[in-house]
Amino acid sequence: MKLREFYLILTGVIFCIFIGQAQSAVSKEDVQRLIKQQEKKVVEWRRHLHQYPELSNREYKTMAYICQQLDAIGLPYKKGIAYTGVVAVLDTKKPGPIIGLRADMDALPVKERVDLPFASKEESEYLGAKVSVMHACGHDAHVAILLGVAQILSNVKNSLTGKIVFVFQPAEEGAPPGEEGGAALMIKEGLFKDYGIEVMFGLHISSMIETGRIHYKPKGIMASADRFEIKVKGKQTHGSKPWNGVDPITVSAQIILGLQNIVSRQIDLESSPSVITVGKISGGVRNNIIPEEVEMIGTIRTLDTTIQNIIHEKIKITAENIAKSAGAVAEVKIVKQYPVVYNNPNLTAKMLPSLEKAAGENNVLVMNPTMGAEDFSFYAVQVPGLFYFLGARHPEIDALDATLHHTPDFKIDENSFPLGMSSLIQLVLDYQSLKK
Repeated sequence: MKLREFYLILTGVIFCIFIGQAQSAVSKEDVQRLIKQQEKKVVEWRRHLHQYPELSNREYKTMAYICQQLDAIGLPYKKGIAYTGVVAVLDTKKPGPIIGLRADMDALPVKERVDLPFASKEESEYLGAKVSVMHACGHDAHVAILLGVAQILSNVKNSLTGKIVFVFQPAEEGAPPGEEGGAALMIKEGLFKDYGIEVMFGLHISSMIETGRIHYKPKGIMASADRFEIKVKGKQTHGSKPWNGVDPITVSAQIILGLQNIVSRQIDLESSPSVITVGKISGGVRNNIIPEEVEMIGTIRTLDTTIQNIIHEKIKITAENIAKSAGAVAEVKIVKQYPVVYNNPNLTAKMLPSLEKAAGENNVLVMNPTMGAEDFSFYAVQVPGLFYFLGARHPEIDALDATLHHTPDFKIDENSFPLGMSSLIQLVLDYQSLKK
């Protein structure tokens, strides 16, 4: 080979390397420009979804709308996973990580009171009753934000590696009684097996956190949620002669007080907070009859699996022994529902600069854990996960006046959507860089 030919080949190789490096770089300025172009469309998507909400496992029109937008973006997808879920894949055809991004899509049986031109007027059936339906937790915004991210990442596909899997998940609020649903069912139907997702990112909009801010926490950020049922069986008698029977109502009252002593007196609350709540108690038919049986149901919230198991055992011991002391019998059933939402500490530490790059270092804050539950937790059991809260309270609204989630007055600031998009995009870009 002649020297001149050698230099021509070497120059070509260097040029290809340079072009490859140039293609792989997507700057923060590029991201912001693309978000600005997409912002109006994201608001439009969110308002449509807000106006036409659907309950868990019934999100058929929502599924169709998501598919319509994915068709326009040009992303292949599979629909009908876990009844109404949609999974789309951006495949760069280049070696790299497989990153999962998740948005939930169901609404709640709540009647909207917010005065908006796109307020929900929808009605449906829930537990056999006719109910109003509202996006009272921000899932409409989650879907719109993720669609925006899908569009922008598709626009810069040549600069990406690996695959990005967009998971539009139904039934986060919980499947109707007797049905499966949500994240657990998507996993059961092959989400991780079929798509090979190795890391999962997700966000939840918050009406309590100021727009422009992100709140996160390593390890447990949201609590596990378990359901308990306690049946107290006594002996029926006339209300005027309680000594002739065994009163399950007074026994139940003692059990309820005893359950509160578990958390306040038997669990180390400095290491991890816990909650035991009795949400419903029923028994009896008349004012002058002591009934034979009382049933109570409630929820257990913990942030630590060891404490979770301890509480389960103590509930059983407390209920059974209090009942026994009065001559009654307590039957305890505990069903584990949602695990702790666990942010992998190593992943969180590595991706924290990405959140700070998107929002600004002073706008990314460590939060106290919340005792609310979220079924993103099931994904974080399968692979390392990072879940965080996106502020959507208008800066002019005081935190004390913010509208609460799951209420008729729930309202969010649509100016929060650009940060939602940029944070997810930055996580994707930086995670890919870490894996090179």
